[in-house]
Amino acid sequence: MEQPSTQTAALAARVLVIDDEPQIRKFVDISLRSQGYATLLADTGERGLALLATQGADLVILDLGLPDRDGQQVLRELRQWSRVPVIVLTVRSSETQKVALLDAGANDYVTKPFGIEELMARIRVLLRNASRAPDAEPVYDDGVLRIDLARREVQLRGQPVALTRKEFALLSLLARQPGRLLTQPQLLREMWGPTHADDAHYLRILVGKLRHKRGDAAAAPRYILTEPGVGLRFQAQEHGQAAD
Repeated sequence: MEQPSTQTAALAARVLVIDDEPQIRKFVDISLRSQGYATLLADTGERGLALLATQGADLVILDLGLPDRDGQQVLRELRQWSRVPVIVLTVRSSETQKVALLDAGANDYVTKPFGIEELMARIRVLLRNASRAPDAEPVYDDGVLRIDLARREVQLRGQPVALTRKEFALLSLLARQPGRLLTQPQLLREMWGPTHADDAHYLRILVGKLRHKRGDAAAAPRYILTEPGVGLRFQAQEHGQAAD
């Protein structure tokens, strides 16, 4: 069956842009609408939260440098009542600040200045994953890698892959939220408890073992991507496009 085009698939999606810079709002607005998205625009955090509450959105693009309140405060308020995917626009480049944003509830971030193609790609990934039914069969299968989360089974090209309990736990955490960047502290707390939130070498060792069993090259991994100093994300592959 023929797959819908990106523009057709985007037609029903509404994106809320919260940014106080008129040129950025206009640039992102034009780019989104050219891809078939509907848009809502706000120049303050208060207006953005009001638009989200009254009109709703499928995804939010949130700038941190807002005139009425810090974007991270807006994010915290939003997360008290909404699970809408949020991409943060930030000029803050430190790893500590990026981790804080993700821990506060952001799904992803783009550092200014940014390329519009990168932003559009991140939007597509988050919307595609958000549109999956919550009661869908918990199976990832791209024709090469198959992960059955319910049965705790992993296959590579039809052959079973033997994973340890910790290896499967890490793969499961990432695969359940494809495209989302999970921070090192989040993953360490989840897997080893709060006393190990700073033991990043635990993750490095575990990821190395998973990549070895998957056959991924550390320099160009296909599934588990590393954002140095920040965290990990699972990159889902289109079915039929994952072959070496």
